[in-house]
Amino acid sequence: MLNQVANIAGYRFVSITDRIKLRQKLKEQCTKLNLKGSILLGEEGINFFLAGEKDCVDEFINYIEKDERFKDINIKLSYSNSQPFTRMLVRLKNEIIAMKKPDIVPEKFTGKRISPTELKKWYDDKREFIILDARNDYEIRIGLFENSTTLPISNFSEFPDAIKYLPERMKSLPVVTYCTGGIRCEKAAPYMLNEGFQEVYQLEGGILKYFEECGGKYWNGDCFVFDKRVALNSNLEETNVVQCYSCREPLSVTEQNSSGYIPGKHCPYCVDSD
Repeated sequence: MLNQVANIAGYRFVSITDRIKLRQKLKEQCTKLNLKGSILLGEEGINFFLAGEKDCVDEFINYIEKDERFKDINIKLSYSNSQPFTRMLVRLKNEIIAMKKPDIVPEKFTGKRISPTELKKWYDDKREFIILDARNDYEIRIGLFENSTTLPISNFSEFPDAIKYLPERMKSLPVVTYCTGGIRCEKAAPYMLNEGFQEVYQLEGGILKYFEECGGKYWNGDCFVFDKRVALNSNLEETNVVQCYSCREPLSVTEQNSSGYIPGKHCPYCVDSD
């Protein structure tokens, strides 16, 4: 295999009362295994993105699953030609995905789950449903599911305000929410249910799990990821998308070839701010 670096992402909403102690243990284990990336620990759960040699990644998964709170944790796996992270961080956070709605507790209540294969079948059968992208606007520009409804948000904490402007008729239709790995939808789906949407689902494992199980059928473009790879295609391979050095916007090949893009200086999104 040419791609030597294994990349994993995982999360779980579960009560964690020993975050400080757990932080030290996880940092020591990742250092021992020469893994890089980030682990977020909140009282509401854990969220991590790690990369390293496949054997070391497997050993980390075995280690964390010895804790009953993380048993059989859902892992998304992909490979890259180089290490996409520069350091190893284990951080304590108020929320492992910030929504700023303390009444939303995914461990206790969230939306129905729909598997990638079931979502594909809904598309195949031309079923009437709304496919709602819960990601940020710059992610959506890189790629999205066919017929997606999108929101003009630059940060997930803006999601609650943004859905107020969705058409009222959507509240009576099946809505499937999706994001990169599923974590944002753990909060998006229950929030929508609380706001009167009658039938809300969340794509289990997110876009990356859909790629793994269904490939690129009904997907257009690439998927933005929050590391040096910038974006993955439906084969979970790194693409030619880059980020602007100045404003960090992701840039397609077309945008990279535009007159507004000068590497290391500016891109079409920030050229006028120079």
